[in-house]
Amino acid sequence: MRVGAFILAAQFPGQGQGEALHRAVRSAEVAEEAGLDAVWLAEHHFVPYGVCPSATTLAALLLGRTRRIGVGTAVSVLPTQHPVTLGEQAALLHLLSGGRFTLGVGRGGPWVDLEVFGSGLAAYERDFPESLDLLLRWLREPRVGARGSRFSFREVPVVPRPDEALAGDDGPPVVLACTSPASVRLAGERGLAMLLGMHCGADDKAEMVALWRSSALAAGHDPTRVAAAGHISAGVVQVADAGPDATETLTKAMPGWLRRGLAAHVTVDGRERAMRDPVAYTEMLCGLHPVGTPRLCADRLAALAERTGITRFALLVEGSGDLAATEENVRRLGAEVLPQLV
Repeated sequence: MRVGAFILAAQFPGQGQGEALHRAVRSAEVAEEAGLDAVWLAEHHFVPYGVCPSATTLAALLLGRTRRIGVGTAVSVLPTQHPVTLGEQAALLHLLSGGRFTLGVGRGGPWVDLEVFGSGLAAYERDFPESLDLLLRWLREPRVGARGSRFSFREVPVVPRPDEALAGDDGPPVVLACTSPASVRLAGERGLAMLLGMHCGADDKAEMVALWRSSALAAGHDPTRVAAAGHISAGVVQVADAGPDATETLTKAMPGWLRRGLAAHVTVDGRERAMRDPVAYTEMLCGLHPVGTPRLCADRLAALAERTGITRFALLVEGSGDLAATEENVRRLGAEVLPQLV
């Protein structure tokens, strides 16, 4: 199994933005020291839910500070960026890191971000497949032009070519965040591995994997070959000597962060949206994911892998909101949970 740290740069109540970013960077450094497989970086705009506005920028910093660990975006929000710009950044990071970078992309939400960056609601509601296809072409072809409804430009050379410097390489892996049947089918049709959210349990994720497989087959892909890169399951981890202690750590810290962070999201068109109850959501996450003793954490990861076939994990490590506690959590994940996984 390949276990990585999911890093939001979450700003907990009473903390400054610089404190949240410092904890994010330090968590990644400790993740490499602890033997984790990867770090996965989120991006958000204008909200304390996460104060990193560019996952690729943070990825560049962390790739420079580490030597072994993989670094991926979870995710870069495609509707607020030009696909070519994101493709150029991904190619650069892939080449300069020796292939340690993975580009995770997603549709995001109907947030005010679409207004601020000028992409508009259509980029979220209608044009995501066109944007994704343009991005994939940029990462796979030597020259690219566009004649779509959203993007239209003459053919230009791809510089730098993501496959040029690494022998036998096809460029940076791309994974797609999937939260609905439509996005699962899109991933299957394009032959992309999925990143599945932390709000889903094993049964839901197993159904999504089955739908992805049928969509991949219908599109002419070999699911076995594509899945070799591996779908990724997002979750939460908190390791403690006693299960109740791990749960208490998260239920004390996470609801305040969730309440403030989720409430700060503003829709671009004024549509109403329901917000999860922060306490109930935290309790649900504690019940679904590796939160407890090292043995319990390992058992839950193994059970999810057995039910879904997913063997890659991106686990939120900063749920305590505290730097020292987060570092200890990451170290225990590496030293006490990973050795129990086969």
